[in-house]
Amino acid sequence: MIDPSTKSTTASNTASATEPTGKPVAQLVTQPVAEPVADENRRQVLYWRLLARLFDPEEQPSLESASLAVVEDIGLPPALLDPQASVDAIVQRHPELAAEFDGLMVPEPDPDGRDRAAEVRRAAMVSKVLLNVLSTGSGTVSAGQLSRWQSDAGWLERAFGCKPGELRGGRPGAAGRGAARTGSGGGAGTPDLGTLIPTIGPELAAIEADLVKRMHLREVLADSRLAAQLTPSMSLIEQLLRDKDNLSGVALANAKDLIRRFVDEVAEVLRTQLAKASVGTLDRSIPPKRVFRNLDIDRTIWKNLTNWSPDEERLYVDRLFYRHTVRKTTPSRLIVVVDQSGSMVDSMVNCTILASIFAGLPKVDVHLIAYDTQAIDLTPWVHDPFETLLRTQLGGGTDGTVAMALARPKIAEPRNTVVVWISDFYEWHTDRLFDSMAAVHRSGARFIPVGSVTSSGRGSVNPWFRERFKDLGTPVISGHIRKLVHELKTFLA
Repeated sequence: MIDPSTKSTTASNTASATEPTGKPVAQLVTQPVAEPVADENRRQVLYWRLLARLFDPEEQPSLESASLAVVEDIGLPPALLDPQASVDAIVQRHPELAAEFDGLMVPEPDPDGRDRAAEVRRAAMVSKVLLNVLSTGSGTVSAGQLSRWQSDAGWLERAFGCKPGELRGGRPGAAGRGAARTGSGGGAGTPDLGTLIPTIGPELAAIEADLVKRMHLREVLADSRLAAQLTPSMSLIEQLLRDKDNLSGVALANAKDLIRRFVDEVAEVLRTQLAKASVGTLDRSIPPKRVFRNLDIDRTIWKNLTNWSPDEERLYVDRLFYRHTVRKTTPSRLIVVVDQSGSMVDSMVNCTILASIFAGLPKVDVHLIAYDTQAIDLTPWVHDPFETLLRTQLGGGTDGTVAMALARPKIAEPRNTVVVWISDFYEWHTDRLFDSMAAVHRSGARFIPVGSVTSSGRGSVNPWFRERFKDLGTPVISGHIRKLVHELKTFLA
C-alpha cells in the first residue's frame, strides 16, 4: 500500500478538474503532504464525488478516477463506486464489510480521538449507502429495483443504528431508536448527522412512495414471482387500496396477500403496546377469589406475626389473605371517525387496525366511520381490519358533516363514550362541523381530535380548527400513533 506521507497516488484524467478551494482534484490525493492533511483531502474527494453524483447524472471523470485511486489505496473494493452494485451484493462478496456498515453513522463518543485514516474508509462506505438510497433516477421502476432500493434503505437504517424498516415510517415504532441519536459522526466536511436523523425517516418514506408510483404495479401483481419480491409498506398499501377496484384474478389475490401481511405486522406491534398497560382499577367491593394463585403471602405473614412461637420457631397462621384481582370495568363506547380523503391514507390504515384491536377488548363497544364527501359505517367489519380496508374508497373531498350525522346517534351514554376524530380538518363546512363537535364535547362525551395517526408523526392540521379546539379545551393530538394509544388507554383505565 502506498504511504500517503511520502508518496503520491496517481490518478488519470485529474489534472484539469478543480475543487471549490481552487486546488486541482488530483492534488488533493497526489501531492506529497503530511498524512493528516492527505487523509482529509481524500475524504473531501469522496464527498464531492457523492454530491456530484446526486445533483448531476453525468459522470465527472476527474472525481471518479480520483475516488477510485483513494478506494483502492485504502484497501476497499472498487465496487463501492459502482452505482449499479447494491450493498447486499458488496457484502455478499466481502462479508467482512457487514460489521462496518452497522452503526456506520452513529456518532463516535470521542470525535477528536478518531483515526483519520479510518475516517477516509468511513467516508467511502457512507457515500456508497447514501448514493444508492438517494439517487433513484427517473422512469419506470421494476419490482426488482424497488426490492433492491428497500434493501439498500435497510442498510442505511442499520448505519444509523436502527433495524431495517424502522425509520421509513411504514410501521409504528419507526424512528424510535434512530431519532434519539444526535450529534455529528464525521467531523469537518461530514454531513451533519445530528440534523439528518430526525428527518431521514419521512424522507425515506417519500422516496419509497415515489418509487412505488413509478412501478407498473398491475403487471407486477399479475406475476406471483414478482409480487413475492414486494415488501409491504405504507406507500405500497396506499397504491393497492387506490387500485383495488381495477384488479382481478391473480393480481387481486396477490394484492390482498400484501395488504393482509402488512395489517398483521402493524397489528402485532400495536397489540404489544396495548398489552403493557392494564385496563381498569381494582374493585375491592368484590371479595377476592380464595385460590392459591391469589394468595398474598407477604401480607399473610405480616398479619400473623403475633402468632410466632420463638420456642418452636414456627409461625402459626390462623388467617389467610388473598389479592383482589377483579377490576372495575365500565362498558365504554369508542367511536372512531376517520377522514379517508387522499391526504389521510396513513391514518386510515393505522386507525382501522387500532379500532379492531380495541374491539377485541372486553366491554369496549367500538364503532368505525370513514368519510370523504360521503360517510360509510364500517362497524360490522371492525373486528377484521383487512376486510374493512377493502371497503374503503380513498380520495375525494372532505365533508365531516356527513360523518357527524352517523356518529351523533351512536352517543347513547355520553359519560361512557369517547369520540376520536382523525382528520386534517380542511373541511367544506367548517363552522357547522365545529359547532356539532363542540356540542358533543359539552354533552359529556370525551372528544379527541387527532390531526394525524401516522408512524412518522407527519401531518398538517387546519390552523382554524386547531385554535378553536384549543379554546374548547380539547387540543389536537398530532404526532405518533403512540399518543393516540396512550389517550385511549387512559380513557379505558
